[in-house]
Amino acid sequence: MPTKRQFHLPLLRKKRDVDMTEGNILNHIISFAAPLLVGNLFQQLYNMVDALVVGNLCGENALAAVTSTGSLIFLIVGFFGGVYGGVGVVIARCFGAGDEYQVKRAVGTAVLGTVLSGLFLTLLGYFGSPVMLGWMGTPPEVMEDAVAYLGIYFLGILFVVLYNSATGIFQAIGDSKRPLYYLIVSSVVNVALDILFVGPLGMGVKGAALATVIAQGLSAALAFFRLSRAEGAWRVTLKGLCLDKELLKEMLRIGLPSGVQNSVIAFANVMVQSSVNVFGSAAMAGNGAFVKLEGFAFIPVNAFGSACTTFISQNIGARKFERVKQGAKFSVIFSCGCAAIIGVVFFAFAPQFIGLFGKSADAIASGVLRARICTPFYLLLACSHGIAAVCRGAGYSKVPMYIMLGAWCVLRVTYITIVTNLFHNISLVYAAYPMTWAVSTACFLWYYNKSHWLERVQAKYGA
Repeated sequence: MPTKRQFHLPLLRKKRDVDMTEGNILNHIISFAAPLLVGNLFQQLYNMVDALVVGNLCGENALAAVTSTGSLIFLIVGFFGGVYGGVGVVIARCFGAGDEYQVKRAVGTAVLGTVLSGLFLTLLGYFGSPVMLGWMGTPPEVMEDAVAYLGIYFLGILFVVLYNSATGIFQAIGDSKRPLYYLIVSSVVNVALDILFVGPLGMGVKGAALATVIAQGLSAALAFFRLSRAEGAWRVTLKGLCLDKELLKEMLRIGLPSGVQNSVIAFANVMVQSSVNVFGSAAMAGNGAFVKLEGFAFIPVNAFGSACTTFISQNIGARKFERVKQGAKFSVIFSCGCAAIIGVVFFAFAPQFIGLFGKSADAIASGVLRARICTPFYLLLACSHGIAAVCRGAGYSKVPMYIMLGAWCVLRVTYITIVTNLFHNISLVYAAYPMTWAVSTACFLWYYNKSHWLERVQAKYGA
């Protein structure tokens, strides 16, 4: 094995890369999170445009088919998405430590692992989704469109995971702007193709899925084109592809719990979706429309969570633990404040927002009901996600896995099972979300304040 090469960070960094181990903490986190926030906004447009176009041009059943598949997609894709989080933490830590050799090996391992997992996801999603849709109790009038949409979506899933992997590499070295640029371009393409394929060409849900796949392929191509021409240690080349055993082990140690967490949460949400399906296509369409909108509420939470994870990872690598403490506190508080404000806005304007997806009064009523039950408690959700991001950046990814497994899966599924067997009331189904958010937040706050997590990090990595 070649000898590891150590060097000073100024030699590693390029113009767009951010060394978060020096300078004003708040400025670093905000400047890093801002492009992520805008990027997440455009990512949500990906998720919402299909529903908007299909709902207005193809009707209630088609809208139900597109929107109700979200939980199933996340169930299949979420595991690998969580694992990729471990990739970003490891690369950021190597970057913070100034270890060029390890950065190169980590990037090569990440990309090759992404390709292999993407091919596996293609097969699993394409052949497995029809079976799972049936298991979810998808109504016959929705099933055909749902199967068609998922079939095309999973044929292009490799583009999704490749783009996410590239984004993780950029973010690990402090560059949150380039992924934003690529996402803006592909989002515009997605909107244009959605309108063309679903409208004039009359391709229905198949056209919406195809537009998404093409746009995602474009964003992945742009990201890897830039990475293949990078001048730093993170340049992606065919020669550099590898599976470093030790680095892969560390990536999985950090990322696997997040992957398991994502999967079990998605499973719980599939159970909730199955309970909603019982109430018919109007309930499916309304609930699905709200879920698409709800993604916007998570934008600041996800942005500051990613910024926090990168900040903490870099500063742990640089052995600057006081900065870790300060950065974690600011990120959690700020994301909670943003989520609370968004919750108020969504609560007040829920009818108008849900109405964008179609004119079905029953569907709108179902979506508004979900909004009025869930949005007042967005602060709790943000707090859980914020502290979970701190844990991942610190290398304690098992903590959020255990907490969310217990609260968002076991408790949520148990509650849903009891309620649906005793009552035929969709309000009680929707109430599963704020109830389990409250439980997870209480657990996270206890861990953050009482577990001495920072002291243990300092003891592990040295003062």
